[in-house]
Amino acid sequence: MRVISTAGHVDHGKSTLIEALTGTHPDRLKEEQAREMTIELGFGWMNLPNGEEVGIVDVPGHRDFIENMLSGIGGIDAALLVIAADEGVMPQTKEHLAILDLLQIPAGLIVLTKTDLASDSGWLDLLEKDIRLAVSETILKDAPILRVSAKNKTGLKELLISIEKILESKPVRPDLNRPRLPIDRVFSMSGFGTIVTGTLADGRLSVGDEVIILPSGQEGRIRGLQTHKKKEDTAVPGSRTAVNISGVDAETIRRGEVVVHRDPMQYQITRRVDARFRLLKDASTALTHSTEVKFFVGASETIANLRLLGTEELNPGEEGWIQLELRDPIVTVRGDRYILRRPSPSETLGGGVIIDHQPKGRHKRFDENVLKSLASLSQGSPADILFEAALGLQGASIKEIILRSRLESTSAGEALQELITSEKLILLEDGVETITSDLLAIAIPQWNILRERVLQIVQTHHENFPLRAGIPREELKSKLKLSPRFFNAVIAMLAKGQLLIEKGKLVAIQGHEIKFNELEQAKIQTLMRKFSENPFGPPSIKESQTEVGEGVFGALVELNELFVVSTDIVFRKRDYDRIVELIRETLSKKEKITLAEVRDMLGTTRKYAQAILEHLDAMGITMRDGDARRLKG
Repeated sequence: MRVISTAGHVDHGKSTLIEALTGTHPDRLKEEQAREMTIELGFGWMNLPNGEEVGIVDVPGHRDFIENMLSGIGGIDAALLVIAADEGVMPQTKEHLAILDLLQIPAGLIVLTKTDLASDSGWLDLLEKDIRLAVSETILKDAPILRVSAKNKTGLKELLISIEKILESKPVRPDLNRPRLPIDRVFSMSGFGTIVTGTLADGRLSVGDEVIILPSGQEGRIRGLQTHKKKEDTAVPGSRTAVNISGVDAETIRRGEVVVHRDPMQYQITRRVDARFRLLKDASTALTHSTEVKFFVGASETIANLRLLGTEELNPGEEGWIQLELRDPIVTVRGDRYILRRPSPSETLGGGVIIDHQPKGRHKRFDENVLKSLASLSQGSPADILFEAALGLQGASIKEIILRSRLESTSAGEALQELITSEKLILLEDGVETITSDLLAIAIPQWNILRERVLQIVQTHHENFPLRAGIPREELKSKLKLSPRFFNAVIAMLAKGQLLIEKGKLVAIQGHEIKFNELEQAKIQTLMRKFSENPFGPPSIKESQTEVGEGVFGALVELNELFVVSTDIVFRKRDYDRIVELIRETLSKKEKITLAEVRDMLGTTRKYAQAILEHLDAMGITMRDGDARRLKG
């Protein structure tokens, strides 16, 4: 399914041409009909000689409505630059031509209309020379010029054949399985509800799909689809599509929003983009840093602050890198073409291509690494683009990295394998690395930084707390500010590489050991003699801490030399194990055991016996049975 658009100066016969081709006049507003001038976008369709059905977008030509024109021109496959034979190239001819060139419209024709008003063919020849000069440095430099009279119905057949020919030479829109429909019109219809229209890109929409409208976040379900007023079960990429959405109110939707599948992985809103920009040759002045501009992409429009990167200003005709800080959130992706205009006085400044639709942050303007990264994204191979996408995400699933890169599936798969083989992309989890995989991965420079940061945090903890076996996992995760899944994958990866070791809820550098000095060792020996003298009635926790210090006591617990059973009671681990063994042996011979029997069996006091039994209950080894205990399970 293809979509073409008109372009050109006001009153050059664009709408009349569409009516001659389709049988329907595209101006639908009463004001348009009264003024005989297009104000809003108009739509129609027609069949080419080969039977292909083509959608048509008719745009306003008056300079006051140039921004309406921009909302409908972005998703087209070809443009018809309409120039009237009685006037020739005019101001909006040049501005529309510049916009077509900035947007790199895939194909185009130049339609010389109103030829019935030309005095002779010589005049038309002169006009064509003038037109050739005007388009000589644009994307339409080789476009055919066709002479047409909508009034006399001459040249229309040749025009249709030419449209068919230029479209046949261009590839169909790819289906990337991530549909987005930039909304260029919103209305309600009795009995149906909310309807939005636009040119569908990047994937298919089907009746019943759950969708979300971004950036507002309204959710709904597709109730119906139409293309050229015909019901469809599925709308395909490149088609002019009307979508009937249930669950949303037309009054809350604005032009420029985007309908996408309700999948948070596919599209995210942004308030900042990095881009390549070209200032038009005939711009009135040079472009300086921190200029306020109007930003147009897809069907959206917002005010933006333009930050020049790597230079102080751009002169007319020059290109450069820019970062745009957007007043309103939008949806765009790498590779989208855009236009910038000056808000006042109104002027089309230039445009270019989005290089990074989710930059990591506000760039330092003259950072060489930033400029190199943008150049790589702009001109690099698929592997370079995928690598930069991975760098931008700083660790994510393979699926997220692929989606951010905007590479088509074959190129993405080859690039993924290249990066993994060359170890530029590190997999943090085991599994099969396909382009739709949820396996976590990270670019090697960021892995190196993260790895060193983790090791440094753990090492610093060892130095600050030499009597502890390791840093608690939760404390380490909090310092790293990583999600649980990503944190677990990183620690597992470092443990696999024998850089870290996991000790229960603790993490330590491989080979780390708690070492006591001579004074600490002497205090430990004194404490252990007291435990040995009365193994089932040993010193309390408080007495033990007083003897050796809280740090050494904690180390003895972590080293499993001591075992805490309550807030006050602690045993040597070997004594605790002996107690559990004695109680198990007793209960294997008799069904129950009382607290008094445990006290007498151990030769200890009620306090210790009660603490032991309550601990074993909590551990699921024993359970209460009246005033006694028995084995659980």
